[in-house]
Amino acid sequence: MSEKVFLAGATGAVGVALVPMLVEAGFEVHGTTRRADRAAALEAMGVHPVVVDVFDAAALHDALVRIAPWGVIHQLTDLPRDLDPARMAQAAVLNARVRTEGTRNLVAATQAAGAKRLVAQSIAWAYAPGPKPFTEDRPLDLQAEGARRVSVDGVAALEQSVMDARGMTATVLRYGQLYGPNTSTPTPKGSSPLHVKDAARAALLALQRSPGGIFNIAEDGVEVSSEKAKRMLGWQADAQRGATP
Repeated sequence: MSEKVFLAGATGAVGVALVPMLVEAGFEVHGTTRRADRAAALEAMGVHPVVVDVFDAAALHDALVRIAPWGVIHQLTDLPRDLDPARMAQAAVLNARVRTEGTRNLVAATQAAGAKRLVAQSIAWAYAPGPKPFTEDRPLDLQAEGARRVSVDGVAALEQSVMDARGMTATVLRYGQLYGPNTSTPTPKGSSPLHVKDAARAALLALQRSPGGIFNIAEDGVEVSSEKAKRMLGWQADAQRGATP
């Protein structure tokens, strides 16, 4: 019998890229969406759809306990697809709520369900200023101000909730700036770019191999080091992909 995996955020950019990888690896995938009209699309991808809002703690708890997954993957965000600058200040607040309250609810439900593994999406551009490349032991930028402070506080809350989870192997993946299908850009951008398929593959490898902990996941560059992920997860960005979406 294949292991059950609960994918929170199955209709997001990373979730859509990750689903076929999980299915090919032999997992029974249960994927969430807040919208019932997206359930059919998930079924067509080979996913058991779960219509639930991460802010509805009771419904989320009941869904996880009913499914009793072996592993849970957190790929939830609340950002405009095109990352419209005019909407990003509000989006930072909404996304921070997903990372704080949403993650807290998801971790509690994961523990109640008895899952053995938890993998969660974070970001690789929340480090405090200092020498580069940033490694996972460097502090987050908790002295930031404005919208960046909102985002960093959300990241810190997410990571603490995940790493404090008991009874399971918990892993945080600090992703670089995503590009590729279903993201805001088809080509690399930002100081630590990451193709969405490479982000998805990192989640699969973390689910299968991670001993727990925090890992940077980004293409080679001067901003962050992903050497830990290469060494411990066997992850590497697809050098042959280049800027092709």
